[in-house]
Amino acid sequence: MLFSLSLQAATQKLLILGDSLSAGYGMQQQQGWVHLLQQQLEKNQSSWTLVNASISGETTAGGLARLPELMTKHQPQAVLIELGGNDGLRGFPIAQIEKNLQLLIAEVKKHQAKPILMQIRIPPNYGPRYTRQFVALYPMLAESEQVTYWPFFMDDIAVKPELMLPDGIHPNVKAQPIIRDFIAPLLKNL
Repeated sequence: MLFSLSLQAATQKLLILGDSLSAGYGMQQQQGWVHLLQQQLEKNQSSWTLVNASISGETTAGGLARLPELMTKHQPQAVLIELGGNDGLRGFPIAQIEKNLQLLIAEVKKHQAKPILMQIRIPPNYGPRYTRQFVALYPMLAESEQVTYWPFFMDDIAVKPELMLPDGIHPNVKAQPIIRDFIAPLLKNL
């Protein structure tokens, strides 16, 4: 007697802990890159599910305050940390941003999940020294903490006005599929 077993792949969760760039600022949630990527994953019958815990205006300290509850509630296998831009735009001390990012990574690891640190860039409002220190922080931390480092998805978008909202900081609806396609390989690497 033959039995046909249908084994569904175990669902894996990627928690996205970000700011307005991942929260879909200035658009409906279903237009944002996270939603578009989730649709693509479902279409391709991927075992990954995305949990978007991004909030516009979020800082590393805000993410740190929310992360323990998010980890317990969602139990993700990986966490994409897309934070620090608002800290940098407000001129927070580099040492404090570094400490908060270290604590975020430690919290993710504490829950046996894989941290992924995304490079963040900021406009040079606070001068070249601050900007250099800020940008250098991410690859340095990824190496010292031995976590996956992912390039900033805005590098090729921010230089194209047609892909940006009038504020010059946030990507528009046309940029969202580009960001989706930039992030998609991350899940394959995981």
